Amino acid sequence: MSRPRYLLPVIVFSQFCGTSLWFAANAVLVDLQQDWGLAQDSPGHITIAVQLGFILGTFLFALLVIADRFSPRLVFFVSSIVAALATASLLVIPQLPSALLLSRFVSGFFLAGIYPVGMKIAAGWFQRDLGRALGFLVGALVLGTAFPHLLRASGAQLPWQAVIVSVSVLAVIGAGAMLLLVPDGPYMTRGSGFTPRALTILLHSKRLRASACGYFGHMWELYALWAFLPLWLIAYSQRNAVELNPSWWTFAIIAIGFFGCAIGGAISMRAGSARVAAVQLAISGICCLMSPLFFNGDSLPLLLFLLLWGITVAGDSPQFSALNAKYAPPEYLGSVLTLVNCIGFLVTVFSIQLLDALLGIIPVDFLFWLLIPGPVIGLWMMRGLRDSRPDTA
Repeated sequence: MSRPRYLLPVIVFSQFCGTSLWFAANAVLVDLQQDWGLAQDSPGHITIAVQLGFILGTFLFALLVIADRFSPRLVFFVSSIVAALATASLLVIPQLPSALLLSRFVSGFFLAGIYPVGMKIAAGWFQRDLGRALGFLVGALVLGTAFPHLLRASGAQLPWQAVIVSVSVLAVIGAGAMLLLVPDGPYMTRGSGFTPRALTILLHSKRLRASACGYFGHMWELYALWAFLPLWLIAYSQRNAVELNPSWWTFAIIAIGFFGCAIGGAISMRAGSARVAAVQLAISGICCLMSPLFFNGDSLPLLLFLLLWGITVAGDSPQFSALNAKYAPPEYLGSVLTLVNCIGFLVTVFSIQLLDALLGIIPVDFLFWLLIPGPVIGLWMMRGLRDSRPDTA
C-alpha cells in the first residue's frame, strides 16, 4: 500500500493542534490570577493537574486497550474534542481554583488519547523511517505546547478568553483532519492490555533500565522548565529593568525545541539515538547549572542561552522514545512504553511541585538549579549506552 506524501504533515499538524491545549491555561495565567484571584503557587498546581490527568489517562487507555478496540483515528478525534471542550469550559465554569484544576485534569486525561495515539497512528504508516517521523511528532508536541504563548504575545490587548477559544477551535480542526485525511496504516499492530510484568522487565533489563532512567532525568527537567519559564523571565525583566515580552520569548524558547527534535532525529540515523540523547541531555544540564550567571546579565546573551536550552531540553525526547521502544521486548512493547511514559510524567509532578514549594524561598535566579539532578542522574544511568553503535543504540 503506497503512502501518500501528505500523511506525515497532516499527522504532525493534528498533533500540534491537539497538544496546543496542554499549556493553554499557563499562557494566560497572569490574567487568570488577576480575574480569578489565584494564588502565587497556581502555576505549579495547574501544570500538575494536567500531568496527573495525562498519567491516569495514559494508564487507563493502555489497560482497556482503547486504541485497539477502536480505530486510533476515532480515538484521537473523540479525545481532541473532549479535551477542547474541557479547556473551553474555562469560559463558563465558576471562577474557583477547584473548578480550574478539574478542567485542566480532564484536559490532561484526554491528551492521553492525542499524543500517544498520534504516535501509534504514525507507526501504522512508518516503519524504517519511524525515528524520523517521531522526531517531527515530538516536535509537534513542542510547538503545540508553545503555541498558546504565541497567541498571548500576539497582542497586549488580546483577552485571555480569545486564547482559550483559539486553541480549543484549533484542536477541533486538527481532530477533523486526522479523522478525514489519515486512514489506518498497513503496519498498524494490535496491542495487548497493560500487564504488571512490564515492571519486572523494566527492573531486570539493563539497557531498558538505562534508557528509561535517562528519560526520567530528562522529564525531571523538561516540564518544570516550561512551566516556570514565564515567571523566570518576568522576574528577570523586573530585576534588570528590561522591557521583555515574556509570552513571546516563552513561545520562542519552547518552540525552538522542534528543531532539536527534528535535527536530532536526522543525526541519530548516523550517530545513534543514545549518543544524540546523551549529548542533548548533557547540554541542557549545563544550562541548568549556568542559568544564574545569565540572570543578572544583558538580555541578548540571556536569550541566546535560553534558545540553546530550548533546543536541547526537548531534542532528546524522541531519541529516548526510540531507545525505550528498541529495548522493550516486542510482546510487551505497549505495556513497557506505557509504564515508562506514566513514570516519566509522574516525575514531572515532583519536580514541578518542588519548584512550586521553593518559589519565593530561594532566589529566583537559582530556581532552575533544582533541575540539575535530572540530567546528572539520567546521564549517569545511561552511561553504558553512549558508546553504542547506531545499529545497536
